[in-house]
Amino acid sequence: MAYIDFLSSVHKSTKRDYLARVNEYPKAKAAAIAKQFDYDYWDGDRKTGYGGYSYDGRWRTVAEKMAIHYNLKSGDHVLDVGCGKAFLLYDLIQVVPGLEVRGIDISGYAIKNARNEVKPFLQVAHAKSLPFEESSFDLIFSINTLHNLYCFELAAALKEIERVGRKDKYICVESYRNEDEKVNLLYWQLTCETFFTPQEWLWWFESCGYAGDYSFIYFE
Repeated sequence: MAYIDFLSSVHKSTKRDYLARVNEYPKAKAAAIAKQFDYDYWDGDRKTGYGGYSYDGRWRTVAEKMAIHYNLKSGDHVLDVGCGKAFLLYDLIQVVPGLEVRGIDISGYAIKNARNEVKPFLQVAHAKSLPFEESSFDLIFSINTLHNLYCFELAAALKEIERVGRKDKYICVESYRNEDEKVNLLYWQLTCETFFTPQEWLWWFESCGYAGDYSFIYFE
């Protein structure tokens, strides 16, 4: 396993008012709405999710970095676990023409509203039971998804990623290193079910046999 940061520039480009997040709207109600992963989460008010998640090219630099790091080439098979609207998959096929991509997400709304170029390669599924044969993909990645799972689902998902991958894997999850970051994470998040320090995440990876790369997002 190796720590590789592809996401900091995207994550830090968003300004967050943590106190407003918990004061301007009932947090429990917002979380209940967000966890439906429907219109309100993706394209409704910012209080219950993204506040409108449309393609703006922000993932292009991530796609370029991943393509270079993992030496992706035409014909390689790539899976995004928790693809959402699959904007990163779209950017990847622009960066590496001929890439064979697949994506899964529990949100039928997100997949329905994905870009037409990748929509045929997406399906509704859960990370704990990936609908693919073992050793099917050259690269599997999961970004900002696995922290939304309960512990028993997380264990299954990590094992599934190992099962269907034949080469490279990359996971990015939310984490915290101190009490300030823990509070900010608790204030900001709407869908998390697991809240772990980096050391705890590494314990989960090792315990479940996950041997791929990883990184963490912190709410500083």
